[in-house]
Amino acid sequence: MSRIKKMLLGLLIGFIAIQFIQPARNSSVQVLPTDISKQNSLPTNVQAILKTACYDCHSNNTQYPWYSYIQPVRWMLDRHIRQGKEELNFSDFGSYTARRQGSKLKSIENSVHDGTMPLSSYTLIHKNARLSQGERELIMDWARKTRDSLSSKNE
Repeated sequence: MSRIKKMLLGLLIGFIAIQFIQPARNSSVQVLPTDISKQNSLPTNVQAILKTACYDCHSNNTQYPWYSYIQPVRWMLDRHIRQGKEELNFSDFGSYTARRQGSKLKSIENSVHDGTMPLSSYTLIHKNARLSQGERELIMDWARKTRDSLSSKNE
């Protein structure tokens, strides 16, 4: 067997072997008491937008696509989810201090306004996560009003 065929066979065996390494999934069937929807007034239309465009990376409940069963794609997805949850986790939002909640709401408003969230790499595949201008306005308005109400409660 030639050297190239041996290398290709080795790569194929390695690819097949890594398919058996499946990390734990980021999914929970329950809504925690610290979830943002339990802590703040969250209109149903805003909640629907957040669940569609944000929750996969920014909560404890990811809806995994079919290609998440293929390694190393899953490892890359898990890294994105881990980084997203470190930045903002809607499932743990109620456990943040009031100051941190205000800061996160300001970041949501800025990120949606700038178009940096949701990530273009995410919306490329998840077309339903693309935000219309009206949806952007809804989220920004909600984030601003919620932040203002937090500020008034803490004064």
